Amino acid sequence: MAPRPIRRLLIANRGEIAVRVARACRGLGITPVAVASEADRGALHTRQAAETVLIGAAPPADSYLRGDRLIAAALGHRCDAIHPGYGFLSQSAEFAEAVAAAGLIFIGPPPAAMRLMGDKIAARRAMAGAGVPIVPGFEGRGDEDEPALRREADRIGYPVLVKAAGGGGGRGMRVAGSPGELPEAIEAARRETEKAFADSRLFLEKQIVDARHVEVQILADSTGECVHLFERDCSIQRRFQKLVEESPSPLLDPSLREAMGVAAVRAARACGYVNAGTIEFLVGADRRFHFLEMNTRIQVEHPVTEWVTGVDLVEAQIRIAAGEPLPFRQAELRQAGHAIECRVNAEDPSRGFLPASGRILLAAFPEGPAIRVDRGVESGDRVSPHYDSLLAKIVVHADDRAAAIELMEQTLKSTAILGVETNLPHLRAILGHPVFRAGRATTAFVERDMAGWGPAPAAPGDEVLIVAALSELLPGAAVDAGAGGASPEGIDEEADAFSPWNRSDGFRPGSAA
Repeated sequence: MAPRPIRRLLIANRGEIAVRVARACRGLGITPVAVASEADRGALHTRQAAETVLIGAAPPADSYLRGDRLIAAALGHRCDAIHPGYGFLSQSAEFAEAVAAAGLIFIGPPPAAMRLMGDKIAARRAMAGAGVPIVPGFEGRGDEDEPALRREADRIGYPVLVKAAGGGGGRGMRVAGSPGELPEAIEAARRETEKAFADSRLFLEKQIVDARHVEVQILADSTGECVHLFERDCSIQRRFQKLVEESPSPLLDPSLREAMGVAAVRAARACGYVNAGTIEFLVGADRRFHFLEMNTRIQVEHPVTEWVTGVDLVEAQIRIAAGEPLPFRQAELRQAGHAIECRVNAEDPSRGFLPASGRILLAAFPEGPAIRVDRGVESGDRVSPHYDSLLAKIVVHADDRAAAIELMEQTLKSTAILGVETNLPHLRAILGHPVFRAGRATTAFVERDMAGWGPAPAAPGDEVLIVAALSELLPGAAVDAGAGGASPEGIDEEADAFSPWNRSDGFRPGSAA
């Protein structure tokens, strides 16, 4: 593949990943061009770009999922490439093909690899053929009726997972703990997958109880070189959504780490993969690992890998897409220290973690040489109900796991987000739980070990009160740090534009404006 220079790059995403990609572009001397829906006018990711293109109304189907508008925006603004980030169209083989057909570079894998690994039935067969261990299960045509699936479930043994062939992220998946639960699980999974993915095909997998979710990052270039960058432990999940990730995994020893790394590279080669990708495995209590799925894009949790390996994965993505070879070999890669990431979401723990929205009055994160915050919002920004609830990722690094946990606890205590409910209390509770601290948490941890947890109705901590007081005393500093940050109009479109209570400029009754 002949190198193709990238001078201008369109970021087909929003939020923290769009900010992250823009930072990588700047580091490479590439001009980042942002896109924004009407709801994202003036959002932080647009303020990090050189230019912004409005692409439609707030609903993703009218903006961030409109491949035709994204490609037109890239061509109209003289871009050479498109980076899809994660979510939205990042794993759409059709979009990648359309980008290439328009003469642009898609920052991601070949469409054929995306299509193969996006079909869970085909992916299982490909991995089995390549000698990568897969979870015991059944993959037929996908349209088998209930009696046929019941025979296979009886053979596999309960509990079984009924899964969508075209699904992902826990959607279109149901657990059947016994033969009596199977019909309802099949019906619910099929109904959900038809609605979400327009694909009703199902397959079965044995549910591995008390498993660890361990994934391996890989990088592959167009010369055929492929390496792994070790593992991330993502076992801390709620409803199949990851909350806390770390690297190295407290479960793995050197021999198991080596075996999983080799299997991940074998999996990537088996599908002709190029660029950054992640092979997800489940590791049972017997320490045997099984292929779960491949994510053919950059992962939300990529910073923990960046910190322990020193490799900038987004920069590597861009360089590979431009035709450059990997600058290192497997033997040159090492893990150094321990990194932990916590996802800060706009959601209300007291209401079953329902997504929260509204204006952020204050967003204050600690800073330090061992702290990294990848954020999509600042003080004054508005959290839209139209998109993912992720506000920021807090990542810390230390010499060992115990020190990293301690640093993360201090960092979370010093983080203040006012105006919108967040899951910060839940994250603090996870970090303090003895099962997590002992490194024994499995994917059942949140549902089982924290089942009775609820946010304490306690008063805000000292740190929160201090930053809140400072924001009041220094109106031009903290709250108004979002001055840059508020939407260009500076007005909450859902509020009374003339009410002084909707102002974020330090207004106080009885004082001069």
